[in-house]
Amino acid sequence: MRRDRDSVGADPLVVPVPRANPELYGHEDAERALRCLFEARRLPHALLLTGPHGIGKATLAFRLARFVLAGGGGEGTPGGLFEDPDASGLAIPPESGTFRRVASGGHADLLTVERTYDPRRRRLRGEIVVEDTREIAAFLRLTPAEAGWRVVIVDGADEMNRNAANALLKILEEPPQRALLVLVAHSPGRLLPTIRSRCRRFPIAPLPSAIVHRLLARYRPDLPEPQIEALTALASGSIGRALDLAAAGGVELYEAVLALLAHEPEIEAAKVHAFADRLTRGDGEEAYRAAEELMVRLLARTAVAAARSGAAEDPSPESAVVRRLCERASAARWAELRDEIVRSFARTDALNLDRKQTILSAFFAIDGAAR
Repeated sequence: MRRDRDSVGADPLVVPVPRANPELYGHEDAERALRCLFEARRLPHALLLTGPHGIGKATLAFRLARFVLAGGGGEGTPGGLFEDPDASGLAIPPESGTFRRVASGGHADLLTVERTYDPRRRRLRGEIVVEDTREIAAFLRLTPAEAGWRVVIVDGADEMNRNAANALLKILEEPPQRALLVLVAHSPGRLLPTIRSRCRRFPIAPLPSAIVHRLLARYRPDLPEPQIEALTALASGSIGRALDLAAAGGVELYEAVLALLAHEPEIEAAKVHAFADRLTRGDGEEAYRAAEELMVRLLARTAVAAARSGAAEDPSPESAVVRRLCERASAARWAELRDEIVRSFARTDALNLDRKQTILSAFFAIDGAAR
């Protein structure tokens, strides 16, 4: 799988980044609602697109930005891969000038704010810093160069640190005329309440499994059907997650996690250490991220099953592990442990702590709660 910043989707095996993606599936209702607001001249100055990672929120944000910057879609009519063209949507043709400039990052009236590269650690920062959001105020003071609108997309708004969030809040309190701020957030609860209150919230639902399955088969035709089905189930409505898991060998990783937690009467320390070593070696970044997500997913499913008085009676390895865990602790305990592990992984990223120790601690915490 390639994620090509310059591609606009001509190659069916290329997964375009959101700013260059001409296709959006499963969010037609949100598109129609946004278009109606624009055409009625009631588009809010700030929108908050929320929902799980990888379902198309950023793609929708850039789709809206292109539509607005093109003067309401005046450069063409929408279309799609699976559906007939829908005149109530937000798409403009990939060959249009607005589309090309947005895709290349060269549109004078669009500013994108996201986590930036940290040259000291040689990787993306774990948060959006104040220098990034301060740029918004200066950008919005400029006179629009083309269609009369200035658009700002904050991709990962819930990743702003406190200073960055306060800088954005000042802008939201006194927004300029004909300015549109689109905040994309996976965990909106992490945003300041005052920021949430100043935005029109658009919850974006996970994709139907059929769409995830279809897109996964399109972008990864090398995968056998059973693996596509397993990844679709693990992805929980997110094509982004499905593709990331496919790249990391997510099915095999999840089987390994389940096997470690299924061992009675307690997990085998030597095997857990070997698994952690595998995830934290030099080329294990994708596997580490996938394992983190899969462990958190398992705990979430366990908490839900425990609240419903037990997991479904089926022979799958996941159900067997979930049933075992449900018998050992309450739904509240599994939900609490899930949150603790999420915080532990986030703290490890923020402070550059020992990843192996974080993985070991997560496994042993789950094992301890299950005794």
